[in-house]
Amino acid sequence: MAIEKELLDQLLAGRDPNEVFARDGLLDDLKKALSERILNAELDEHLEDEGDAGNANRRNGHSKKSVLTGTSKITLSIPRDRAGTFDPKLIAKYQRRFPDLDDKIISMYARGMTAREIRGHLEELYGIEVSPDLISAITDAVLEEIAEWQNRPLDICYPLVFFDAIRVKIRDEGFVRNKAIYIIALGILPDGTKEILGIWIEQTEGAMFWLRVMNELKSRGAGDILIAVVDGLKGFPEAINTVFPQTVVQTCIVHLIRHSLEFVWWKDRKPVVPALRAIYRAKDAEAGLAALDAFDAGFVKVGDRLGSVNNLITKRFLNPVSSYPSVYVVEVNRLC
Repeated sequence: MAIEKELLDQLLAGRDPNEVFARDGLLDDLKKALSERILNAELDEHLEDEGDAGNANRRNGHSKKSVLTGTSKITLSIPRDRAGTFDPKLIAKYQRRFPDLDDKIISMYARGMTAREIRGHLEELYGIEVSPDLISAITDAVLEEIAEWQNRPLDICYPLVFFDAIRVKIRDEGFVRNKAIYIIALGILPDGTKEILGIWIEQTEGAMFWLRVMNELKSRGAGDILIAVVDGLKGFPEAINTVFPQTVVQTCIVHLIRHSLEFVWWKDRKPVVPALRAIYRAKDAEAGLAALDAFDAGFVKVGDRLGSVNNLITKRFLNPVSSYPSVYVVEVNRLC
């Protein structure tokens, strides 16, 4: 909703333009006025509900409360009720910070800043003075929620689960290091919904690490995984089948094609990629094998290196999915 020009003129009348965005300037005044208007509207609604319930309740003045926002510190007049049953939603009882301040602190903490660096940053940019203890309390609360989420119970069966990792920069013991964030992403439930099952941080990716992850998933209630999509790490399928012996392990299409192209000269990749696409987009194993035969026949002149591509696709892609109905294979191929 656009703000009328006349209203903006009234707000800016008599103000120094250099102070509009400064501390205790127009924006802070507007934040304070809007917050107090919302709080009074909340109390009006609360008193109306109390009256409908047959409870005698009314206003009982105001109390002062200093709160931290994402950009400043303001003092609000909090309306009170006689019965003391009013608990504002905007800024709850005993709450001294708006949520956006917590979001800023968590964002800076996630980027590797220490508590004292965050404190200095907030004070320099916004003039907000917060203690390192407050910053630690905010980040610790988030860590508690993360630990609870990481250990939550899982469903007994997942038709399809993707296992992969991304590398990110993380501050560790005063240094910024590249670490692998292992994300079990897109655990597909029977109704088609997607769920991240867990996140782990490890220096290196290996079969023993994934075996530990599989055991953790098992202990959290995951009884079976029908198809596991992986990146082709050596020993990974064995780690999965040690804990989930009936699981079919399928190489991720993106990793498969990327690995296949390692056997192709750069000048030959442009015609090879579309031919590979016809293989991994096939509706079933028979159609995939036919596309693979056409691939062999069409690229005889490229050289013997493409024989390795043929073997790789046959071993890691066509065989695992051949035991599933064709309609299911199409959907799995699309997701992978």
